[in-house]
Amino acid sequence: MQIGSKRLFQSVAEQIAALIEEGAYPPGTRLPGERELAEKLGVSRVTIREAEIALQALGRLEIKTGSGVYVSERQSGGSGALPKASAFEVTEARMLIESESAALAAHNITDEAIARLAELIEQMRLGDEEAANDADEHFHLTIAEASNNVAMVHMVKSLWRMREQLPDVKATYEAVCMHDADSRTEEHRAVFEALKARDPARARAAMRGHFRRLIVSMLEATEKRELAELKQKATASRERFLTAANIG
Repeated sequence: MQIGSKRLFQSVAEQIAALIEEGAYPPGTRLPGERELAEKLGVSRVTIREAEIALQALGRLEIKTGSGVYVSERQSGGSGALPKASAFEVTEARMLIESESAALAAHNITDEAIARLAELIEQMRLGDEEAANDADEHFHLTIAEASNNVAMVHMVKSLWRMREQLPDVKATYEAVCMHDADSRTEEHRAVFEALKARDPARARAAMRGHFRRLIVSMLEATEKRELAELKQKATASRERFLTAANIG
């Protein structure tokens, strides 16, 4: 798996997108050449090219053969724009869509896809945090592709983009998944076993169970954070007002 290179071009794509949003490259203008951008961002020309292709897929750039790379005229509301959504909303949508994706996949999944899912579970179990997250993504996308439904694949990919590219959503997932690694692996294994048995109802239930537990973990993490913030505020108020009372 080319984890490092994948993360690098995504990071560079985000940097270029940020420059566009800041007005460095207004809509309709031509981006600097690959060499200049590579020197500016401290990466290779290949990474710049991959980032530009990714941004073209999101509708942020237009690559014109023989002419160069241009910033798309329509930057807001385009096909690549992501809506503002909470981690709970993204997870709820994933639960509804991916449970049906798993049920469809149970009807259509190949032996090759089953073998691939088994490999990905091992990567989740044995790999570091980045490798486990990458395997997690490919696990869900492999199931979506096994559904043999192009619209389903598109929706799952879009939801994963929201999980990775919306800062608050990404932070929430990282906080929860880091502490629930064992649960995550076992839940994916339950989905795998249901798919291996070609059992749609069981696959649907296993996938719903996975996301239901994730939502519960998010709620617990949110409550814990809010209680800590409330305690911190109360402590600050106590120190302030008792100190003032003692002075008086």
